[in-house]
Amino acid sequence: MEKYRKQAEAILDLPREDAIDFIADLLQRVAQLEKQVSELTEKVNRNSRNSSQPPSSDSPKHHTKRKPPSKPSGKKRGGQPGKGFDRRPLVDPDRVDQVVDVKPDECEHCHAQLSGEDPEPIRHQVADIPPIRPTISEYRLHKLCCSQCNQTTKAELPAGVPHGNFGPGLMTLLCMLSGVYRLSKRQMQQLVCDFFGLTISLGMVCKIEAKVAEILAPVYDDLSNFIRGRHVNIDETSWREDKKKCWMWVAVADLVVVFRIAGSRAMAVAKSILGSDYKRVATSDRYSAYNWLGNRQLCWAHLNRDFQAMIDRNDEGSRIGKRLLDHSRIMFDWWHRFRDGTLARRTLYRFVCDLRADFENDLSLGAECESPKTAATCAMILKDHKYLWTFARVEGVEPTNNAAEQTVKTGVLYRKTSGGTDSEKGSRYIERILTVVATCRRQRKNILYYITSCCRAHFNSQDIPTLTPDQ
Repeated sequence: MEKYRKQAEAILDLPREDAIDFIADLLQRVAQLEKQVSELTEKVNRNSRNSSQPPSSDSPKHHTKRKPPSKPSGKKRGGQPGKGFDRRPLVDPDRVDQVVDVKPDECEHCHAQLSGEDPEPIRHQVADIPPIRPTISEYRLHKLCCSQCNQTTKAELPAGVPHGNFGPGLMTLLCMLSGVYRLSKRQMQQLVCDFFGLTISLGMVCKIEAKVAEILAPVYDDLSNFIRGRHVNIDETSWREDKKKCWMWVAVADLVVVFRIAGSRAMAVAKSILGSDYKRVATSDRYSAYNWLGNRQLCWAHLNRDFQAMIDRNDEGSRIGKRLLDHSRIMFDWWHRFRDGTLARRTLYRFVCDLRADFENDLSLGAECESPKTAATCAMILKDHKYLWTFARVEGVEPTNNAAEQTVKTGVLYRKTSGGTDSEKGSRYIERILTVVATCRRQRKNILYYITSCCRAHFNSQDIPTLTPDQ
């Protein structure tokens, strides 16, 4: 402290103008350092509740604290007296492959011989898997010589038989291992060997994936066209193709999901997915690639994180952030009641109209507050305020983009386990298989059966079964 006092005394000995310039320079440096400290503090305190970063990136101090262990109850482990038994439901009789009647030979009390039938025997079912052995068909293509012209003719494979060494069922299984369960190609190679006793090269795995991608191309195109006429949730995440940064986009409707891997995150990609003349409502975050949309719903879950960030800054904008977050919680309470069927849409719309004036008034106050970041965020939200309330008047539109964010996690997990794709062909396979899998799950269709039927139809030169809901 004494050192700084001496420096201050030295400043006082300077001429007035020099002293003023020196102090002004110090104040400017202090302001810059305070700004830097504020930005670093905000960066350190950033977590999944006040930003768009995933929960997995939160530091230990930001994780939700675990509940303290409850006090021992003094009871023994396991089910308590009076709990009853939870029995596995029996399989329907028409699905039972073998019925074995087991009868006692003699009375367990007097040892007399027993005979007759029990009209209601105790049913005990045992499910098991027999040894898995693939069926292997060998087609012997004969070459026969013509006795008339002395020319040789070779027989062709029958209709429906693939030219490769693996049939539709095994091709589908391999694609499910990669597209659904995210196994690596080496893991798939080992699984086929362990389960089926078959050998398959890594190159053949890639060829099978490319072939299935080709078979699913018309299904993918139909779904891509179908989704352009529906309300959608849309989002994007980073991807890697041939060691270059790309983007995986996802558009989610009620019964259809479409993935798209593109080289950029630009507006042109969003237009190619939704169509440049898109007339429905797209729910998204505030990313500028969606600014061209004429009808849009902004995600309130993203807004909540922005409001929490305002509160966590502990500056002049914190009060505004708390008020905005309170408005959002009220809105979500009404929305949940509407979704549960305890609030009519007309009532929801009236409540939202009443809330809207107060909410936008607080946004205007926030845009003029002394916190630069809070002011900028409020001004940005206020600019697109008309897209905050679409859900209240349009059927089938929700106030959050959760459907797309949850679906795009499939791509995130795939990217983390595989590192992305090595070629454009690999990207086409991934976007098509993920599209078909996600759509089948939304429509509650058996994925294995559907993809197998597509492969069989292709090899039999038949029409590929569609997944579009209106057909």
